[in-house]
Amino acid sequence: MRRLIDLPGVDALELKALMKPRLADPDRIDEHPEVDEVARAAFGLTPAEAADVPLPADWPDPLRDLHRRSPAELAEAFEAEGWDVTDKRRKPLRLLPLFALPLALAARGVAGTLPFVAEPDHPTTDWGASLKAEAGRFRKG
Repeated sequence: MRRLIDLPGVDALELKALMKPRLADPDRIDEHPEVDEVARAAFGLTPAEAADVPLPADWPDPLRDLHRRSPAELAEAFEAEGWDVTDKRRKPLRLLPLFALPLALAARGVAGTLPFVAEPDHPTTDWGASLKAEAGRFRKG
């Protein structure tokens, strides 16, 4: 599952929104240009640009009318899409109402982009060495 808070700048802005709750107020978004900067870095478009994108006809119901859904409903809808949009305590991020539409558009490939995040490397094991050691113990025994 991908995490919204792991996208560029989101974690720092979420911390700032914790200290300044007005930062996460959708009615005051024009007062905080840093929201647009983080949104552009994370999704390739700002919340205002996302609002201007026409939604496809086959847009799934849980993602329709994102601006009218509660943060808990948004978290549930994004979880169904493979996104964790909560903090460490499993509460929806304060910035979620601002970032819900840009995230949905970018995640579904409608508009914007998501930064490439490589999957963690799987540790390689030297399974041949353990077989060789076991075979050596078998021969001695």
